[in-house]
Amino acid sequence: MRKVRIGMVNYINTAPIYETWKTRSHPQNWHVVEAPPSSLNRMLANGELDLGFVSSYEYGVRPEEYRILSDLSISANGSVGSVFLFSRVAPSRLNNQYVLLSGQSETSISLVKILLEEFFHVYPKYEVGDVNGRKADESEAILAIGDEALRLSASDAFPYKLDLAEVWCQHTDLPFVFAVCAAREEFCREYPEIVSAIHREFLFCKGEGRKHLESICEIVAPRIPMHPDECYVYLRAIEYGLGGRKQLALETFFQYLIDRNEASPKSVPLNIFES
Repeated sequence: MRKVRIGMVNYINTAPIYETWKTRSHPQNWHVVEAPPSSLNRMLANGELDLGFVSSYEYGVRPEEYRILSDLSISANGSVGSVFLFSRVAPSRLNNQYVLLSGQSETSISLVKILLEEFFHVYPKYEVGDVNGRKADESEAILAIGDEALRLSASDAFPYKLDLAEVWCQHTDLPFVFAVCAAREEFCREYPEIVSAIHREFLFCKGEGRKHLESICEIVAPRIPMHPDECYVYLRAIEYGLGGRKQLALETFFQYLIDRNEASPKSVPLNIFES
């Protein structure tokens, strides 16, 4: 049997889906690859994965190569709690200042640039690097995502903590979609039944994960570490669907990228795969 390569983000924000997935039996040829979003983006683009959760940005850049699996995302309607710009000064004072960007998510890098340049009208000097390294001490602000952001948000090192999804929502009145579940176009054409089966399994896990969120938090909270109650509050704020408003939000984000010459005009409208 052909091995099916499935990408899964290795942050706890996927735990409601992934921890449920781990408890279930799957065909032996379904192989999960865990990695940060940026690595999964590269692997899907290079044909090293067949489908999986990737940054929304990756779809926006190469929409003709993918289909988005319906009703799956990693998104937030307001504060997300794990994608922050941590700053030593107010955002309005970041013009021409150094901002260090985590390289683990192209979506978050593009989003923070949109927020600062389009909404706050400042133009910092950006650098991609290790947000836990020496460069962080030399930067006025840093973008951190996922588990790194959860750890930093508990510290007092930065007086300004901007939740990027919350700022986006305040300015657009829309949720923000950080990641989608995308399948390579040729894989959808050649193996539509396999894509449908995996799609249905993800949707099942999404529903079950929400039902058993408290027990899932007991499992994953020590990875940060954080208290299970804090983990519960965090994961309750993350949404995993892709309904009409989420699709509009995704297209709005892509339109910003198109206007900035960062995404393909073909990213709008969305190419959705329905099981």
